[in-house]
Amino acid sequence: MGRRTPVSAPDLDGTLIRRGEAGYEDTRADMVWNRVTPARLPEVIVQAASESDVVRAVAYARDQGLRLSTRSGGHNWSGAPLRDDGLLLDLSRLRECTLIPADGPGPPAAVVGPAITGQELVAALTPHQLAFPVGHCPTVAVGGFLLSGGLGWNSRAWGVSCADVQEVRVVTADGRTVDCSESRHPDLFWAARGAGPGFCGIVTRFRLALHPHPVSIMTTSCTFPLADTARVTQWAEPIARGLPPYVETAFVLAASGPATATAPAGPRITVAATAFAPSPEAARQALKPFTECPFAELQVAGEPPAPTSYAALHEGASAVWPASHRYGADTLWAPESYVTQLTRLVDAVATAPSGKSLVLAPVQPVSEDPALLSNMAFAPLGASYLVCYAIWDEPADDATNDRWLREVMAAVDPRGDGRHYIAEADLEAGGPRAEASYTAAAWDRLAETKARWDPENLFHSYLGP
Repeated sequence: MGRRTPVSAPDLDGTLIRRGEAGYEDTRADMVWNRVTPARLPEVIVQAASESDVVRAVAYARDQGLRLSTRSGGHNWSGAPLRDDGLLLDLSRLRECTLIPADGPGPPAAVVGPAITGQELVAALTPHQLAFPVGHCPTVAVGGFLLSGGLGWNSRAWGVSCADVQEVRVVTADGRTVDCSESRHPDLFWAARGAGPGFCGIVTRFRLALHPHPVSIMTTSCTFPLADTARVTQWAEPIARGLPPYVETAFVLAASGPATATAPAGPRITVAATAFAPSPEAARQALKPFTECPFAELQVAGEPPAPTSYAALHEGASAVWPASHRYGADTLWAPESYVTQLTRLVDAVATAPSGKSLVLAPVQPVSEDPALLSNMAFAPLGASYLVCYAIWDEPADDATNDRWLREVMAAVDPRGDGRHYIAEADLEAGGPRAEASYTAAAWDRLAETKARWDPENLFHSYLGP
């Protein structure tokens, strides 16, 4: 798209800041939650205050020859919304949340803006005994989360979070506002459930089907020295796969752990399980196998099954992924077992340059029920799934931690042909990370959908290396 001479800003309810103006750099840095701010400079940042602002911003970008990217909450680790020379549309003020009672046999629903966070949605739903598979980190906004598919709390039972998206409102490249569902503009609706930062439109509203709040949420954990990873995964993986789908189990490989009464400080592996159960008795029964470890004498810490809540789970996640830190992240779907994959990582995790870094490996992170995976761009792409997070404090350590992240991913994916999850893939790393986040058929269909809805390439596509 050719550049043109700038004209006066559109009449906005929100604000427009051009590169070089006062406040631009602070605003640009605030567009990513990660304190590693990519050195990419949008020409214009528009902070929309209404859906009308989104329409005006699209028209302005088209008239000025500026390619357009969007940001809801800024949690994309690679900073995908930050692109050189274009227009960055910040949706963080679009925070609608309206509850809709059940309509006959249909479930209750919520209409939400793209910037409402998981924490805020939990606070709105819990008093009504309703729930939704929100993201594990409380400050993740639903916009990017749902567009990428959404691996949320209790997704093993309820399905990937975008399975509960009933309808989206999209502002298209030609400035139209269209409501999309399985029966209206189904190609755009399909892409909105998994396309992530390559989606060829701007979602200003989601209609979400809701679930009854679990009667009992209960959690347990057991922690061992990282050197025992093979034994721990051999024991816990088959247990996790055999439990009711309302039990979410994850392995966490941590670069450091505090000293305990039975072990010095050092790297750890934790098995954490949470039941979203129909009764306290069912929760305790489901979690019982994790309290009967045959080599319990090796355990260095643990928490017996105890009641918890979504709010408390979010508090725990905040401690694992603290704000105002520097992050790198990458993902891998693989055909191998967790035993194979995680034992490959022991040495790398034990020698991480930052003690805050970790690997998270949820067992069967989403339901594989075909009915809960239909009509969406997202698909689980392997028998095992993990995310590696480099987490550190100082800018001077950026190169060291970035190199460590990529060395870890090379160790766990030695052939370099692994698959990824678009929401947390290291899109600046080598290899076709975006394409490898989809099936071949879905990747082709995404390209066809973009060509149909954005023929002039107004919207930035996937961030590449």
